[in-house]
Amino acid sequence: MNPVAKMLIGLGIVLIMIGLIWQIGGRFLPLGRLPGDIVVEKENFKFYFPVMTSIILSIVLTVLSLIFRWFR
Repeated sequence: MNPVAKMLIGLGIVLIMIGLIWQIGGRFLPLGRLPGDIVVEKENFKFYFPVMTSIILSIVLTVLSLIFRWFR
């Protein structure tokens, strides 16, 4: 099989898994509303910066890339 096709199939499976985890896990782990996320609300202004969510996603993506590299 063509290596590009394998990569696209693998990427599709990973995206489906992420979508399912996001859909199911969103009820239990409120990504985007974690302690440590910065929210500033004023009368006509709302500033939102998800610091803790960014850190968690970075750790998860790093672990996934290490796992993929390990099985390569």
